[in-house]
Amino acid sequence: MAATNGRTPEQVRRDIEAERERLADAVDDLRGEMDVNAKLRPKLPLAAAAALGAGFVVSGGIGATMRLLMRRGREGRTKARFGPFSLVDRD
Repeated sequence: MAATNGRTPEQVRRDIEAERERLADAVDDLRGEMDVNAKLRPKLPLAAAAALGAGFVVSGGIGATMRLLMRRGREGRTKARFGPFSLVDRD
């Protein structure tokens, strides 16, 4: 019994099986290309260092470090204080 397009059921089954194999190969290829973990593993130390440096800069680490290292002495006599602010006489 021939189908309306002139192919036998056995030919249709073979075509379907061949298409399944091609699709399986295509899926395997896509999985291999999408393996982000394998691509990023060699670059992980560099990425971690860059993230640490960016976090330090964004959090104000450079300014805080410079204030700590280059601060002037705080000695002097307090004339007035209002909350966290104070007026200091540095002779």
